[in-house]
Amino acid sequence: MNLKEQLQNLSAERNTPCVTISLDTHRTHPDNKQDEILFKNLLKEAEERVINEFGKRPAAALLEKMEKVTSAIDFNYNLDSLHVFLSNDTQEIIKSAWKTSNSGVHISDSFAIRSLIKTLNRTEKYLIMLLSQSGVHLYEAVNDGVTDEIKTSGFPFPENRHYNTFPDKGSDPKHLDDLVREFFNKVDKALVRVYNETQLHCIVICTEDNYSRLQQVADKPEIYLGYANIDYNNTAPHHVASQAWEIIKTLQKKRRSDAIIEMKEAVSQGNVLTDLQEIYQAAIDGRGELLIVYQEFSQPVVMQSDRTFDIVSNPAGENAIDDITSSIAREIMSRKGRIVFTSQDEIKDLGDIALKVRY
Repeated sequence: MNLKEQLQNLSAERNTPCVTISLDTHRTHPDNKQDEILFKNLLKEAEERVINEFGKRPAAALLEKMEKVTSAIDFNYNLDSLHVFLSNDTQEIIKSAWKTSNSGVHISDSFAIRSLIKTLNRTEKYLIMLLSQSGVHLYEAVNDGVTDEIKTSGFPFPENRHYNTFPDKGSDPKHLDDLVREFFNKVDKALVRVYNETQLHCIVICTEDNYSRLQQVADKPEIYLGYANIDYNNTAPHHVASQAWEIIKTLQKKRRSDAIIEMKEAVSQGNVLTDLQEIYQAAIDGRGELLIVYQEFSQPVVMQSDRTFDIVSNPAGENAIDDITSSIAREIMSRKGRIVFTSQDEIKDLGDIALKVRY
């Protein structure tokens, strides 16, 4: 099950209670030793809150699950954050390659999935083509790591066999260039076949001249997201993935900037809400088209009705929600709206949270 499917399942669950525990973790020893200690401390806090708020006997099944969950986590293979979701019906453990902006214990009638929505927004699956006349390799990547090498549709290609067979044209640069284009045309057609199956776009690792030639013969130039200069001394998969990831991060930042511009343009049309209560009501009514939240912003509340809440500083107590922005994001996502978490200061002109509505 991929992250999007996990999020959809978690966002759909309503249970009393739903317990979410999130914390930053470490990838290497000995730092990851402290991760298990911190998790156990947070788990103890969660158990105490569940007992105080719901009673030991009514929550017996959940408490039993909480007692055993630590043994299901291998802290030797942590990423950058850990998220554990527990209810009477669910036990889900998700490790993320991104730090969490929502660390701690969260107890409500739904799960706090805000950090994972952010992770989903910043997780990119794409293709990396290592392109040269001595051969072509195609990799599938997620963020800064290669996950697989594509070995279908003609990949990997051997060296370019479109070489000159005419002695009188051996010094003709146009003829030699045409032979390279012919080779790249075959490579491009193979990539289009892979794209049609996967819908994944491609970063190319090659020389500037070769990328220019590839673009000139490409059937679908929009498939290509850009290129990075090839270093013939460093063509290992992990190195080309690191090069490609820098391009992807730049593209992601541009998408966030474009979303902020879209939000500001919608202000003049009267389609933007910045009041937290109004944003929540529009979200549950299915009116949310684009939600932008400043990365560090969160707000605990106590629900007064299905549609209203009081802002509080302490989320403990009946009908309390640790972070209402997680509930808002969940509603927006379930209705096919877009969500952006950003640390870019441009959004601060509108406040910590803004919603573009459909009507």
